[in-house]
Amino acid sequence: MSEIRPFKGLRPKVDLVQKVASPPYDVLTSQEAREMAKDNPLSFLHVVKAEIDLNPETDPHSHEAYKKGTENFKKFINKGIFIQDEFPCFYIYQLIMGDHRQRGLVVGTSIDEYEKGLIKKHEFTRRNKEDDRARHVNILNANTGPVMMSYKATPRIDKIIDGICSFCEPVYNFVAEDAVEHVLWVVSKPDDIETIQKLFKGVNALYIADGHHRSAAAFRVRDIRRKQNPNHKGNEAYDYFLAVVFPDNQLKIMGYNRAVKDLGGLSFEGFIDKVRECFNISETDNPLPPRPHHFTMFLKGKWYSLVAKEGTYPADDPVLSLDVSILQNNLLEPILEIQDVRTNNRIDFIGGIRGTKELEKRCSENMEVAFALYPTSLEQLMIVADKGQVMPPKSTWFEPKLRSGIVIRSLE
Repeated sequence: MSEIRPFKGLRPKVDLVQKVASPPYDVLTSQEAREMAKDNPLSFLHVVKAEIDLNPETDPHSHEAYKKGTENFKKFINKGIFIQDEFPCFYIYQLIMGDHRQRGLVVGTSIDEYEKGLIKKHEFTRRNKEDDRARHVNILNANTGPVMMSYKATPRIDKIIDGICSFCEPVYNFVAEDAVEHVLWVVSKPDDIETIQKLFKGVNALYIADGHHRSAAAFRVRDIRRKQNPNHKGNEAYDYFLAVVFPDNQLKIMGYNRAVKDLGGLSFEGFIDKVRECFNISETDNPLPPRPHHFTMFLKGKWYSLVAKEGTYPADDPVLSLDVSILQNNLLEPILEIQDVRTNNRIDFIGGIRGTKELEKRCSENMEVAFALYPTSLEQLMIVADKGQVMPPKSTWFEPKLRSGIVIRSLE
């Protein structure tokens, strides 16, 4: 059973949405955000990465930065850049990237269900990142960036969502600078809202796809506010958080690739000999891994195919049989001596959207070797989450990305 709640969304005026909508806060560095927003005073980056409007030496996690984000957010509202829907609504958010299309429902999701494990996780979170988002949400008094979630596809839910999209005009339809098309419908009819809520009561669980830190931050803000409110009833705005929920057969995961600065003191020949112990190696003209447990490696200007040998991983273990685990446990850790990928500065991670040419580029600049991985499947993610386990860091790269600033959920 999944409880979802409509809300009075804060949204940009129709003619301003393309200027306002921004990439998520966590896919850009402060410098990249500063460059992207420098000629666009309406960019929502001025809210979610407000350090771009301060001295470049300013700590992005300082109170000054959160205060600036709040000031910018209030200016957007006071100047009429954002409007608020009069009644609680759901929203349908469609993204189109090339020939891929996905439609999700923008909702308030229950923090009680998150706490009970009905909203399922597959990653550990880091305390400092939780701190950052919790402060941001609490000070701005709003969920400014949605969590991407998934659920097992339900034909009756698909039918009502597709029906609304067929018979109603979207309020937004624009193509962002990365060529992804963003379309939004407002679901305001009480009958439609009631039907959708009833159908979701038949959904056993929601799965966090992208946004574990935002989810954890919402949980922490709920607890802060609950302690401050002696009349807490359990249905306050802070008891829910902003999410876009997609059926599992529509989400697209790409490989999350790796690049390493050196061969850990090994010669080329010594490195290859060690890799051969767990992988079958051959030169290849195709830099994309063709199937699970197949990897490609770029080294010394050439692409190699690496196929994990039988017995190098337990096929019946949902975590250890993941390609990211196989590469980590049979190559990165024992050969290149990279134990903790979260903290080791010799390794970098490159989202699959950037392509294998980016791996070649990195190796021509400051990296020695790069690995392309076959994408983790959503089925694998759900199995891990259902078992209460976690995936290794940097296991999934979802594309296309949700934009921030299209629909905001106030905590008032």
